[in-house]
Amino acid sequence: MAKQEGILQISGTLDNLTFYKSQDGYLVRKKGGVSKNKIKNSPAYARTRENGEEFKDCALAAQMLRKSVAIFVLKAKDRRLSSRLVQVFSKVKKLDTINIRGSRTVAQGLTTVAGKHLMKGFDFNNLAPLSTVFATPYQLNLMTGAVSFNSFIASEHLTVPSGATHFSLQCAYLNLDFSTGIFEVCYSPSLSFEIDATLITPLLTPVAVPAGTGLKLYFLLVEFYQEINGIPYVLHNGSHNVLSLLEVQ
Repeated sequence: MAKQEGILQISGTLDNLTFYKSQDGYLVRKKGGVSKNKIKNSPAYARTRENGEEFKDCALAAQMLRKSVAIFVLKAKDRRLSSRLVQVFSKVKKLDTINIRGSRTVAQGLTTVAGKHLMKGFDFNNLAPLSTVFATPYQLNLMTGAVSFNSFIASEHLTVPSGATHFSLQCAYLNLDFSTGIFEVCYSPSLSFEIDATLITPLLTPVAVPAGTGLKLYFLLVEFYQEINGIPYVLHNGSHNVLSLLEVQ
């Protein structure tokens, strides 16, 4: 794979070269390769087929997670979120010691302590990790999903993006069965605060405990706003917002 340089930005096919646009810019690659039929049926590509099946499972797991908390994900994500989630789930899948190669699953990998640990602390917006934006301790109630904070001053304990006058906090408690895709999620009310020297002690409590026998996941969303004439406006299209997976049980 090569990267195009210069003033000509081409998309399409020319002779045996294919030009296309990706997240990394305009790229070029040669046409050709092994036929789909050969990959599907030849014994020489057994490992390729196995890898493909497991990759599909990882991609499906990533899609399940994104969709289950889509309301939050739409507010705080980076352009590589999907690929980063698949990378994490690929590691989780390898912890499946029950199924044979080609049939290992994310769901089975997540039955292990190590698998849950790989997901814990995942930041959906890699440009705004929780650890660098929010420098105050919090406590998570695993039974109710409530998130409480030690008293803090927003102007001192937050890394505030330029132009922000307010921020909000909201949490979510998700029950997701990665083997079936069935989920239920409960959100807390969103609490908004002015970014000033006021001492605050927020408490976020989901409206209910989600039903189900799946994996329990706990999220925290931090959004930044600019208030003009009493109306809050999302800051920089949410590029500074934080969404973190606090815990996995």
